[in-house]
Amino acid sequence: MDLDLEPGWSLQPVGGTTGGAFMGVYAHEKFFLKRNASPFLAALSVEGITPKLIWTKRISTGDVLTAQEWLNGRTLTREQMNTPMVAGLLAKVHRSTLLKRMLQKVGGLTQTPEQLRAQYVADLPQALRQHPLVLEVSKRLRQLPPRPRTLWVCHGDLNHKNWLLSDNEKLYLVDWDQASLGDIAFDLSVVLINYVPRAQWGDWLAAYGVALTPDLSARIAWYGQLHLLNEIKRNYEKQRYTDMNRALLQLSQLVAE
Repeated sequence: MDLDLEPGWSLQPVGGTTGGAFMGVYAHEKFFLKRNASPFLAALSVEGITPKLIWTKRISTGDVLTAQEWLNGRTLTREQMNTPMVAGLLAKVHRSTLLKRMLQKVGGLTQTPEQLRAQYVADLPQALRQHPLVLEVSKRLRQLPPRPRTLWVCHGDLNHKNWLLSDNEKLYLVDWDQASLGDIAFDLSVVLINYVPRAQWGDWLAAYGVALTPDLSARIAWYGQLHLLNEIKRNYEKQRYTDMNRALLQLSQLVAE
């Protein structure tokens, strides 16, 4: 693939579904190269949330190519998501006025509960429309959650594989393609529901810096249910029925709490 790089570069594709990320080596130094990374990557780099941004350039295809420092490390395990270091870094993201200002500057989307629910319902397969639990929860979500006082930057895909712990124990959050302005409960619900036992939510949120108030609990529950409905839908469409049933069980447990 032509990335308009001068002679001497060697490229090796790395994870991701877009095929636009590479490990580049030049003069015995490694870099993380990506096409069309989030346009507010510079702000993320300044805040120390992603690895350092080295350079950015527009290439002949019209794509934007970025180079970041290459860090040896590992992605977090599911168990490591239930730790103060994760809570602390996510709190830094959610409280950053720089990130919010820069995302607004580059035209970042604002996600509302109405929009998120409409996106889910729009092309829902008929088989799921008739599923008793899915139908019940879908009706519940017509009652929108309390509105937060302020919208902040939300990552949008807090899978444990998007957290990088470097060899010097510095934690980073990567893959910002789904970033938006929204309710922090949107992000919090994903971490809490997937990685933190319900009895430990209060402790995890204390490390994050907030209390589990009735208002926050209601918002987390609303977004968590929607998150699981989307998981069910996605797994059904990809015929991953074991994963779909696992998400159905999670949803049933969340509704019962």
